[in-house]
Amino acid sequence: MNSSTHRIAVFDTVRGLSVVSMILFHFTYDLVCIHHIQLDWFTTSLIKIWVPSISYSFIFIAGCMCVFSKNSFKRAGLYALVALTIFVITTLAHIDTPINFGVFYCMAACTFVEAILSYASITPKDFISAILLLFIFILLIPLPYGYIGIDALKISLPHILYESPYFAWIGFPSATFSSGDYYPLLPYVFLFLSGSAFNRKLKQIGFPVWFETCKIPVITQIGKQSLLIYLLHQPILLLISTLVTHYLVF
Repeated sequence: MNSSTHRIAVFDTVRGLSVVSMILFHFTYDLVCIHHIQLDWFTTSLIKIWVPSISYSFIFIAGCMCVFSKNSFKRAGLYALVALTIFVITTLAHIDTPINFGVFYCMAACTFVEAILSYASITPKDFISAILLLFIFILLIPLPYGYIGIDALKISLPHILYESPYFAWIGFPSATFSSGDYYPLLPYVFLFLSGSAFNRKLKQIGFPVWFETCKIPVITQIGKQSLLIYLLHQPILLLISTLVTHYLVF
């Protein structure tokens, strides 16, 4: 089947599942952190698993989508506009910590990097590159916290990298930096490029039939409208959680 004329359903389906998970998480977060409803199961350990399961999926799939993009620079600009809108709204709302360099900033920056690499014809395009990039990402996950590596292989980074207030966008936040959602260029560009390399190779050899037919009623449609849902879901959830808090007893 010609992938240039047919939508690959598996990406919409996975994205749709991530969107549903995101809505459930944000609704729970609003109840607990904004309305101060006690939910004992909503623990720090759960959050450390739940949040990455959502955001990592978004970033990896956004990387996969580069292969279908007619103009990645324009796509990066759209993501940047969404990121700016979210920053302005969350700053003016004064409900929670403003979102500065969040997941849409991340997708904008990563898409821009991928677009430059593609323009220069040096974009990774094979499974080995995808695996190596994913491995580098895993090693660099704790970079914003001052070190890299895993467990006993942790390497502390120089404190001077985190002293400037101007490098949070890269992945070196200062002690005064704060954000309600933080996804800097590093390490996430490697996760994004892993998705790009993976899908470029997959398109070259041909997508499996089940990639094109993997649909879940409603969920796949949600995945197709993920951007609009992302922009609208939080105000709606805040309204619902407020009503739930006032009219239901936990």
